[in-house]
Amino acid sequence: MPLTNTQYDQIMRGYQDRQLKRQQLIDTRREEIAAKIPKITELDAQIASLSVRRARQLLDGDASALTDLHDQIQTLSARKQECLQNAGYPADYFQPPYTCPDCQDTGYIGQKRCHCLKQAAIDLVYTQSNLQGILEKENFDTFSYDYYADDIYDNTQLSSLEAARNAVVQCHRFVDTFDDTFENLLLFGDTGVGKTFLSNCVAKELLDTGHSVIYFSAHHLFELLAQKTFTREPQAAESYRNIFDCDLLIIDDLGTELTNTFTTSQFFVCLNERIRKQKSTLISTNLELFDIASIYSERIFSRISNSFIILHLFGNDIRLCKKLTEK
Repeated sequence: MPLTNTQYDQIMRGYQDRQLKRQQLIDTRREEIAAKIPKITELDAQIASLSVRRARQLLDGDASALTDLHDQIQTLSARKQECLQNAGYPADYFQPPYTCPDCQDTGYIGQKRCHCLKQAAIDLVYTQSNLQGILEKENFDTFSYDYYADDIYDNTQLSSLEAARNAVVQCHRFVDTFDDTFENLLLFGDTGVGKTFLSNCVAKELLDTGHSVIYFSAHHLFELLAQKTFTREPQAAESYRNIFDCDLLIIDDLGTELTNTFTTSQFFVCLNERIRKQKSTLISTNLELFDIASIYSERIFSRISNSFIILHLFGNDIRLCKKLTEK
């Protein structure tokens, strides 16, 4: 599960808090029982004394004495549980349950990350990707071809429906080979043809398999890049690092931001650095391909044309179609 050091530390602090709270609960219960059932304290003292003797016998190599001491400790432990139950407490009152019994709230089973740590990482990147909630509605399971026509064609004589099906196939393949093949995606087309929806489909699949996905509108991305350049805010610096380190960076609505020499230069740095690091990027835009070259630069267009799978979506405005059908 790829995490930044900051993300990993944040998760592990959560495990430390769980362990601390559990120990505090155990200590509180011991104080409570010591006051209510003095016999328990006596039994604990006897068990502790026998445990010390057992350790000494172990060092001396006296196997027969070890068996005898073990039986005595078991007997005292049973009497202790009996005293608890007679007073109305469960036998395991001093052993409150772990949040995750498999790893006992450590995050690891042996040297391997527990399933709960993997899930915690997924939950964290969901939150940090700015996509939480949206992906419950927009994913491959809810993607529909109903709004794409088989009688609307582009200049390649591909219908709107065929283009959508091809885009979905390519996006599935992008997800399926994500860990083995470095690729980038560019989705372009008019407003409301499903570019953002399809981006969210890809994001959900990768997040569900433990990859870090960061979503930015183009406006927000360039705003953050400006903050990092012109301010010294720690949060901006951390977000800036995530832009280059996350497994998938989604830049939505490229072309809606205010474009100038600064944004153009920062956009090139962002693309170039992620390509150099073999970190995937998904861009959606309403711009035509030739507009990207004229608005940004030939250099940026060259990076995109050589390093991105380019998918064209077109047809009716799905948002408008949905509104009309709702009336």
